[in-house]
Amino acid sequence: MSTSPSACVLVVDDEPDLRTLYELTLLREGHEVISAPDLAQAREWLVQRRFDVLITDMRLPDGLGLELLRELAAQQRSEKSIVITAYGSAENAVEALKSGAFDYLTKPVDLKQLRAAVNAAIQGQRHPPAATLPRAPLNDAVGRSAPPPPGGVKALERIVGTSPSMVQIRGRIEKVATSMAPVLILGESGTGKELVARAVHECSHRASGPFVAVNCGAIPDNLIEAEFFGARKGAYTGATQDREGYFQAAKGGTLFLDEIGDLPLGMQAKLLRVIQERRVRPLGGVQEDSVDVRLVSATHRDLAALVKSGEFRQDLFYRLNVIGLRTPALRERREDLPELVQALLQRICNESGHATPALSDDALAWLRSCELAGNVRELENLLQRAMALSSGTTLQTQDFADPGGGGSERRETPTPLALAAQQVSVDHAGSGIPADLQVFLDEQERQVLLKALKESDFNRTAAAARLGLNLRQMRYRIQRLGITMPSDDDDNT
Repeated sequence: MSTSPSACVLVVDDEPDLRTLYELTLLREGHEVISAPDLAQAREWLVQRRFDVLITDMRLPDGLGLELLRELAAQQRSEKSIVITAYGSAENAVEALKSGAFDYLTKPVDLKQLRAAVNAAIQGQRHPPAATLPRAPLNDAVGRSAPPPPGGVKALERIVGTSPSMVQIRGRIEKVATSMAPVLILGESGTGKELVARAVHECSHRASGPFVAVNCGAIPDNLIEAEFFGARKGAYTGATQDREGYFQAAKGGTLFLDEIGDLPLGMQAKLLRVIQERRVRPLGGVQEDSVDVRLVSATHRDLAALVKSGEFRQDLFYRLNVIGLRTPALRERREDLPELVQALLQRICNESGHATPALSDDALAWLRSCELAGNVRELENLLQRAMALSSGTTLQTQDFADPGGGGSERRETPTPLALAAQQVSVDHAGSGIPADLQVFLDEQERQVLLKALKESDFNRTAAAARLGLNLRQMRYRIQRLGITMPSDDDDNT
């Protein structure tokens, strides 16, 4: 018996045996169930009363189940809708989610998934987004009805800024969080795509579940299937015990697939199958495991262009891009810079236990003059370095200056790699043993990578070859070490 509060469910299906099966399953969960064989009778019930959840087949004798969803949306009804689609019908599933469905199931319906979907819909129906949540200290944060989930409000508070683009993205997160529809986040490197993904998770009914973040571009090709789907003991050399994959680890929560554009084509086909069937088979396994995750993906690449060039599957693109979000570049919201600087300084100091410094007007003007091609990530690197070099309680322009600049009048933003190299000389000058070995080694690796990238005109493929790495390994190191590239628009730059 389910521990979720009982609810009233309307089941619409023209097959009597299936209606009975769904009714019995939900009655055992303690829910009240009313059924209808077609749109006409379903509409009669909807006129008479309200329901918590509507379950409808896609095709009915007198029309499409999607008609009910659109009518509910037009009437601003609160019912959460679950649509049952034909097996493998990607177009129907995407259309259902875009029409406002909370979730979808494919035939033949797995009863365990049916129960899970209904319980999730009930939670979403009883915790709708609040339109009047009080303004948070750092932004116009919005979340669910009071009391809002603490994690959700905290995540939204970190999405700083009052520019139109930031107000819009927070509003979109508010709406997205109440659905199971896949979300695709597009934006340049350093714009906070993972932060948005976490906000979607923490504002949803899955907030108490795990948030599993995966960098699709950093997993070696020979391990990627086992990493995603898990593996059974003996499936490959070194597999001495069963291990779960990302889908199993994210059960009941959200799976965030970062840099989805770097996923190999072969793996794209397998991922599409999992999304459609909601089942995974571990490497070396015989039986499949059911999947209960909400998918959020992100990339800095142009997926539409990759689809045209044949590097990304069109059917997978449509399945992932049901709801689209875009994180704006920092140059598009310069008015947010003062508020963003203050928020970053507060966070950096909270983590380090230091008092938050002020920022002089001249220093702020200097930051405004910087290109900041690396967006928020580069801004944070600049602030961290300035705090390390500052000797007062207020950050001044000279704290950001490049000591090796030679008095040049050009105001250029130093790359994070160059800043790190300068910091090594400051921290370890005259000392034979570094205070923190890992930090020291990371800084040395940054310098080597920077030298190889500069000598290769920032061509990642050429730089990787010089260092004896493949492109995937090079990308992983660039991301891990926080290196900002002049351009991330091309795979070979």
